[in-house]
Amino acid sequence: MREGYKGTGPGERTPDGCSVELYKRLPVGKEPDVIAAAVPAGATVLELGSGAGRVTRPLLARGFAVTAVDESPEMLAQIEGARTVCSPIERLDLGETFDVVMLASFLVHAGDPQVRQGLLRTCRRHVRDGGCVLIQREGQDWHTDVPRERDNGAGTVRIVSATPVGDGVDSMLCEYVYPDARWSQTFLSRPLTRQEFEGHLHRAGLAVDTYLTEDGTWVRALPAPPGL
Repeated sequence: MREGYKGTGPGERTPDGCSVELYKRLPVGKEPDVIAAAVPAGATVLELGSGAGRVTRPLLARGFAVTAVDESPEMLAQIEGARTVCSPIERLDLGETFDVVMLASFLVHAGDPQVRQGLLRTCRRHVRDGGCVLIQREGQDWHTDVPRERDNGAGTVRIVSATPVGDGVDSMLCEYVYPDARWSQTFLSRPLTRQEFEGHLHRAGLAVDTYLTEDGTWVRALPAPPGL
């Protein structure tokens, strides 16, 4: 298990503490609507950190050509109809580009700065000229409005705590309570102001085009022109 990451509950476990069984059950939210409204119909999509295909499946149903990337073969085994690639995101180099590169699940908030920059460099490396990168970032009160919970339609999701562990990083504890099972996941997350977030994109050769949602959690970025 990766340092600072762990999980409990039924199902096979990924290196970052995710339960494959839980991720098979997680319902999709508004993500496909946000994505479809931001990119051309039928675009080629590189989905970084696809998990068990929660978002992959509705994108395929909408006619997008999806390549799903995850470091867990057990997660990728749940996906049908998409090309799958098993690899850590920050090391990925497919030698090809896509209309859309998607980095969701708040991965941009990785606690390790080198990992975060590796993720963003992968995004830049794989987006074609004229294409875009869609990034999901945390809400403004993600680390301060705790504890909190919500009903996801299948069970209760609780953000139990955000505990500082040094260097601006918090250890996040989440619980998922379903009628027949319970899971927990602990992971590291680094809060980023909008200015910090945009600075990290700039260093990776990307520039914010627009914030797609009112809360600023979904962002469309474009390859930055040389010299900017």
